[in-house]
Amino acid sequence: MGPSRTRFGSRTIFGPVSKFVVTPANESQREAWTSGAIPKVERVRPGLWSIPVPIPVNPLRYVLVYALELPGGVAIIDAGWNTDEAYDALVAGLGVAGYTITDVQAVLVTHIHPDHYGLAGRVREASGAWIGLHPADARLVRERYDDAAIDSLVQRERALLARCGVPPLTLDELAGASMMIRHMVSMATPDRLVEDGDELGLPGWDLRAIWTPGHSPGHLCFVAPERRLLFSGDHVLAKITPIVAVHPQSGPNPLADYLDALAAVRKLDVEEVLPAHEYRFLELAERVDHVLAHHDGRLAEIERVVADGDGVTCWDVATRLSWSRPWETIPPFMRRAANNETLAHLVWLAAKGRVVRVPGDPEAWRPADR
Repeated sequence: MGPSRTRFGSRTIFGPVSKFVVTPANESQREAWTSGAIPKVERVRPGLWSIPVPIPVNPLRYVLVYALELPGGVAIIDAGWNTDEAYDALVAGLGVAGYTITDVQAVLVTHIHPDHYGLAGRVREASGAWIGLHPADARLVRERYDDAAIDSLVQRERALLARCGVPPLTLDELAGASMMIRHMVSMATPDRLVEDGDELGLPGWDLRAIWTPGHSPGHLCFVAPERRLLFSGDHVLAKITPIVAVHPQSGPNPLADYLDALAAVRKLDVEEVLPAHEYRFLELAERVDHVLAHHDGRLAEIERVVADGDGVTCWDVATRLSWSRPWETIPPFMRRAANNETLAHLVWLAAKGRVVRVPGDPEAWRPADR
């Protein structure tokens, strides 16, 4: 996989697991990702376009919005951040494909993170498109993005971090670390709730939704069986892995959800994966196996750290794990993500009987055999 790296934004990778590298479906798109450039708008195949929409101040640099041609317009999968730069790029990309923003008939949102959901409301205002979102994410919209509700979410995050053993002087900084990106979303209640297995009913497309929770509770992938395509959102990416974390809006065991969802998509008969970041690639099953091996390795490392201590907090574990840079140089937003992702792995280990959670303030973790 190459060198490990900590990513700002919505995902982190902990370290290499194998030397397996997926085959890019478009070499110029892979080269753009590798060189730090923005790829070109691309006609992937008849009736399908890839439009890179920039993400501000973020090493991911862009989200790949996919435009599916329909009679008299297009549907898009994801939308981008709510910035003028992103909106202009989306409009320009649609123009390359021969469409305007008013031609958008549907916005299929893979999940509610700002780089996917942020522009959905603005697109709807311009075009009258309907917005589709899984119910599990739709339930989280108001608390996450409504100014009147956000204080409660921050306080719940603070309480979780305190239970994890985050030092008191660091608690407030970490609890509110994501506030800086909330303005990147134009809050929009979805018009359609998309369930697992739903046929989207887009003319000319046999598109079906697959519920793939983990990165978010309502993350969706979309498969087009006749064309053998999988639009994978953040669920499966070419090189990096999505953050899977315990937080106030997550499920109780998000890593278990994520691993189960990986196993579900692994069985799909597709020839190409179209992710929301990096570049399109070919080997779905092999990439899934690689990600599963990555998490096996991370779980084993966390289990070793717990075994070396005499009751350790989640924060203690996170600070002792291998990262791509010294812990003290990781910024607050990513320290919080690292802690909460470590907690997801600890919760998974506890559910398997491999570690034990010791109640307390803060709570501690110990090996199951002590």
